[in-house]
Amino acid sequence: MTTAAAASGSPLTRVAALVLRHWYILRGSWLRILELAYWPAVQMVMWGFLSEFLARQTSYVAQAFGVLLSGMLLWDVLVRGQLGLSISFLEEMWSRNLGHLFASPLRPIEFAAGIVTMSLIRTVVGMVPVTILTIAFFGFSIYSLGWPLLVFFFALQMFGWGVGLAISGMVLRKGLGAETFAWAAVFILLPVSGVYYPIAVLPAWLQPVAWALPPAYVFEGMRAVLANHAVRPELLAGALALSVVYLVLGFGCFMWLFNGARRKGLLSTQGE
Repeated sequence: MTTAAAASGSPLTRVAALVLRHWYILRGSWLRILELAYWPAVQMVMWGFLSEFLARQTSYVAQAFGVLLSGMLLWDVLVRGQLGLSISFLEEMWSRNLGHLFASPLRPIEFAAGIVTMSLIRTVVGMVPVTILTIAFFGFSIYSLGWPLLVFFFALQMFGWGVGLAISGMVLRKGLGAETFAWAAVFILLPVSGVYYPIAVLPAWLQPVAWALPPAYVFEGMRAVLANHAVRPELLAGALALSVVYLVLGFGCFMWLFNGARRKGLLSTQGE
């Protein structure tokens, strides 16, 4: 092994170094840590009390108490997955650090793996306390979904990562003027994701659009477990398969835009 190769370390070492950098940034500010759980907690309280009200008014929600709470929590898994990745990327943009990173042996795929890992950490740090608060406030545990919860979680995370990578590539290529898309990207999908209502409620022409997205399978599967105590394997398989497709497409988009930015010399000029 040459001296240069030894100094560069293994791909796993470089990914771990990038994750450690962002972990230090996160750990160094209690406000950043608080923010991870703040919005999920606010939404949990709001939707929790709304669920309690509806449970006294309608038989559907009374039969499946927690549908709205579970929908909110799982939707936030998607939002946190996409935002966690985008924020880790934007931290490098804001600090003008991209040029330094890619002057090192760090490769784009390792950079992507690093911010994906950090997104997962951010999601877990933000969501676990909120699920505990849900039990304390309302006596409802999303863990009652059982093992399908793992499928729902990773399907939503992978879809969020795919969207986040595509948006990160666009911000890299177009500059921080496109930063707004990082904050709003997944919310445009909320009406067709079936978070709080079945996909059958949508107009017939819009339903194929919904079924082309992984969240539709996740939330339909969630309602099947809560309302009918039934696990639908076809929904779990559809959610995972589509999420993998979108993750691959998102990474491909990121690489295409990254290579374009590198050819134009944009990696060292981006920042606040």
